[in-house]
Amino acid sequence: MHHLVRMMVLFIAPLLLASCDSFNFSMGGGGVFKIGQAVTSVKTKTLKDVNGDMSKLTSYRYPDPRMYQLSFDEALKKGKPIVLEFATPGHCTQCDQQLQLLKVMIDKYGDKVNFLHMDQYYNPEAYDVFQVRGEPWTFLITKDGKVDYIAPGRVLYQEIDPAIQHLLNVGEKHG
Repeated sequence: MHHLVRMMVLFIAPLLLASCDSFNFSMGGGGVFKIGQAVTSVKTKTLKDVNGDMSKLTSYRYPDPRMYQLSFDEALKKGKPIVLEFATPGHCTQCDQQLQLLKVMIDKYGDKVNFLHMDQYYNPEAYDVFQVRGEPWTFLITKDGKVDYIAPGRVLYQEIDPAIQHLLNVGEKHG
């Protein structure tokens, strides 16, 4: 029995270690970008592009128009940090919960940070550029367009709040 447990540990440990790129979530599945790397600009749809019709931007039942004011390429030019959320609530329960949390974050940080939501059905070009597979994925991007934080899956308030505070501090140090 002891030999079997030892063999399992020797087999499983390398697999687990191989799946981890690092502890800062800069891993595959969430794209090609790593922490500190500049992102690629991409034009995405906004409320203006769809004449204010939210159903042409998101499958979320309770969308917040503040997340659809800017295209990603426009947001990069604003000189403000960005919270970029990849979530398609039309087929992802976790995504619905994630977008509810982002509304709380917009209320708290919306004057200092641009919040953008990308829905796979309506902004597939952003998914292609970021090579996002699976959902949700959260990217925090500095005001100078570099990835500061990457999180796969649902993020909790206790995780994203300090990450956004850090994002703002990074901006102050470089600004």
